[in-house]
This record gives sequence, C-alpha cells and structure tokens, in this order.
Amino acid sequence: MDFMVFQYPMITVQACLDGILLGILFALIAYGMALQWGVMNIINIAQGDLVILGGYIAYFMYLYGIHPAWGVIVAPVIMYFLGVLIYKLVINKVVDRDLFISILATFGISILFMQLMNFAFGADVVLANSDYGTTMLFNDNVVLPNSKLFSAFISILFAICLVIYMKKSKLGRAIRATAQNARAAKILGVDTEKVYAATFGINAALCGVAGALISITFTIHPYMGLPYTIRSFMIVIVAGLGNLPGVAMSGMGLGVFEEFADYILGTEFRIGSVFLLLVLILVYRRFKLSRKREYLK
Repeated sequence: MDFMVFQYPMITVQACLDGILLGILFALIAYGMALQWGVMNIINIAQGDLVILGGYIAYFMYLYGIHPAWGVIVAPVIMYFLGVLIYKLVINKVVDRDLFISILATFGISILFMQLMNFAFGADVVLANSDYGTTMLFNDNVVLPNSKLFSAFISILFAICLVIYMKKSKLGRAIRATAQNARAAKILGVDTEKVYAATFGINAALCGVAGALISITFTIHPYMGLPYTIRSFMIVIVAGLGNLPGVAMSGMGLGVFEEFADYILGTEFRIGSVFLLLVLILVYRRFKLSRKREYLK
C-alpha cells in the first residue's frame, strides 16, 4: 500500500481530500484550546474528553430516535453550561497559577470524565449513524462520505460565527481585551471572572460541536479523548495563539499527514505517528529557542 500511494494518483487525491476534511474538524477543536489558552493561560488536558462527551450527547439522541445531526445544536448548549460549571468548581482556582498546576488539574478532570463516560455508556465503540451516504468523484475513483462533508461545513460555519461574535459582541471584545492584558482590562471595568467562565464555556461548546460531528463521522469510546487533546495541542503549538488562519492550515496539514500515515504505515500506527510528530515538533521548537538565546547573547 505504501508504494500504491505514489503509483496511483487517485489514492493520493483520496488521502488529501480525506485529510483536509478531517483537518477542518481538528482545527475547530484546536481553536477552542487556543482561545482559552490565550485568555486564561491554561493548557486543558481534558480537551479531548470534552469532545468525546459532546459525541456521546449526539449518540444518546441517536439512541432515542433523534437524528444525531441535531447534536450540533444540542451538544454545544449543554457543553457550554458544563464548561462554566467546571470553571466555577475547579478552573477558577488555578487561573494565574503556575502552568503546571493547570495541567495537573485538567488531567484530573480528564480521568474523571473518562471513568464517568465508561460508567454511563460502557467501553464499547459506538457510532451515531447519520445515513448520509457518499459522494463519488473522478469517475467513482474517489469516495467521500457525506458525513465528512457535513462535518467540514458545520465546523467552518461555527468558526465563522465565533469570529464574528468575538469581533462584534460586547463579551467578545471583553475576551479579546482580557487576552491582551487582564490587569488593564480589570482596571477598565471588565469582569474578568465572567470573561474566564464564558471563555471556558465557549471552548467546551466548540468541543461539543466537534464531538457531535465526530460521533456522526467516526466512532467514539470513553478512552479516546487523549489523541484529540494531543492533536489540538500540536496545532496550537505550530500555529500560535490567536492565529485562526494558522490554526486552520495546521489542522488541515495534520489531517493530511494522518491520512498518509494511515495509508503508508497502516491504521495501527496512525495515532503513534501523531505522537511521534508532536515529539519532533517540540524538539525542533526547543532547538529553535536555544539558537535564538545564543544569538541574543
């Protein structure tokens, strides 16, 4: 199969299109992480678990005869209030603390969510079947599930709506002001506590949307949140905080990388290749920073 990728152009086209559609979904999750990281200086290890929880909301609707696509509306609403609750109970105690403290706190939340989802839904791999069918391209040589097209469209739609909301709304302006300088924003009358709670809630809502889309497009189970956290972290590291175009490009690049790793190395090495890529990126960033320090000396 590794040689077929290069010998048959349609396989390459298939991998690229699948990767781009998948990467758009990754970018939506990463944008939520970048938002709360930039505003609150917190790395959320539970990011992927919030995604999977959103997926289970859509799957729960599917079990009761409601089309799982409605999950993209219901899941973000539920997840927003859950995000605010998590902030009130845990996150507000680690804001402005050492970054390592936030990592430990959110890691604990991640473990708790995994166990709760396992208890509530079981450890079986599940899928919320959307029955969307497929689209055939290039004389039926390229097959795209319509659920992937739907997921990419909804992800782009929510990203655009969020950008507009951040620019036009009073809360959006307060979030951007807090991200630039929290102390100055507080002096000018911005309720930073409300801003932090809303920011974490928005991040959870984006995870809810992404999770609902993942449950329609792929499979979910309680212990698959970590790979989505790693993907989001990697995208944010590459793109930088507050760089939405960079997040989108990095997300699509990661999606294409995963698809080619799947074709060339095999499905069993897909997630492993993502972890290896993260290690290489971190080593490269550290090397680059050390070179910059030497240059400044």
